[in-house]
Amino acid sequence: MPLALLALTISAYAIGTTEFVIVGLLPVIAADLQVSLPSAGLLVSLYALGVAIGAPVLTALTGRLPRKVLLLSLMVLFTAGNLLAWQAPGYASLVTARILTGLAHGVFFSIGTTIATSLVPREKAASAIAIMFTGLTVALVTGVPLGTFIGQHFGWRETFLAVSALGLVAFFGSLAFVPSGIRHAAPASLLQQVRVLGQPRLLLVYATTALGYGGSFIAFTYLAPILQDVSGFSAGTVSLVLLVYGVSVAVGNIWGGKLADRHGAIRALQVVFLGLAAVLFALTFTAHNPWLAVATVLLWGAVAFGNVPGLQVYVVQQAERVTPQAVDVASGLNIAAFNLGIAGGALAGGTIVEKLGLMHTPWIGAIVVLGALGLTTFMGRLDRRLPASHRPTAMRSRAVAH
Repeated sequence: MPLALLALTISAYAIGTTEFVIVGLLPVIAADLQVSLPSAGLLVSLYALGVAIGAPVLTALTGRLPRKVLLLSLMVLFTAGNLLAWQAPGYASLVTARILTGLAHGVFFSIGTTIATSLVPREKAASAIAIMFTGLTVALVTGVPLGTFIGQHFGWRETFLAVSALGLVAFFGSLAFVPSGIRHAAPASLLQQVRVLGQPRLLLVYATTALGYGGSFIAFTYLAPILQDVSGFSAGTVSLVLLVYGVSVAVGNIWGGKLADRHGAIRALQVVFLGLAAVLFALTFTAHNPWLAVATVLLWGAVAFGNVPGLQVYVVQQAERVTPQAVDVASGLNIAAFNLGIAGGALAGGTIVEKLGLMHTPWIGAIVVLGALGLTTFMGRLDRRLPASHRPTAMRSRAVAH
């Protein structure tokens, strides 16, 4: 594995911890700041909106900066945002800190994806993306449960202080491992950026991404309250359940990358989305039994992030075909779509909790994920209508083989 790819993974670990640890801390933050659970859930939505804005806009604005300089600057911004959250005097300042940190997140994963694919042979692109996103999954295995434990026993502010320390580790990791001369495409012009949003095939990918993640986060945002109020776990045990979830995610992420490399992005996404919808439906019925709830969460983790490699490599393939001068921007917009889905899912989940109750979030989320499955199938049919020379790479290789 290239050391630069390892450095990206280290940074992804720090960013993944601060993004997802908030899920385990929602009940604690809501009680401490005396806000409702849906209001605390806005800390998930507004962070995701910061990512959605930062990914396309700041990626384009920083297109001329050397990649290493940009990466280091992003980790400085990330660390500053978490320090602000640590010292936040109230809810409004905590929201501001989350948005600021989200801006750094958006640009990091936008340029990180394209850097990762440039470090390996083309046929290993999905696996390279999966390795980088392993930082997120390892954060779910270790960072999120540990951050939740710290927040529950020492206060949620100390969790953000610990994450700030992770930011410093990531900064020095990038300083040590990322080479200074990483090549990248010239920044896209304003017209080229607009053309990305005018490409129906790319818009289909973005819609699929948003629906797939929106459906999952309708329920995932409120996983801690479900485990405590419905499954009957103590606050301390929730950290252990999140650990189980994170281990499963780590395995599922690598599996998703290999599945996309072997069978193509479309087939991989169909398998993952179908599995995700089935697990969310099942949680509606299994959450009331502690053991069945843990088993369902384990299965959920296996498919929750398995779609990331396929979605990212597919949007790069489509962008290379329809907007070859704006691949970075197209990739950034997909990161935005991920987080618009998270933001929308968290907002929808909050409304569902207020109007219907916690246990309506899983089955409604499953229906939304089925929408992503439908769009994926439709995109596969459109690909088959293209000339062989214009099909996504994995599809072309199979066509030649047969």
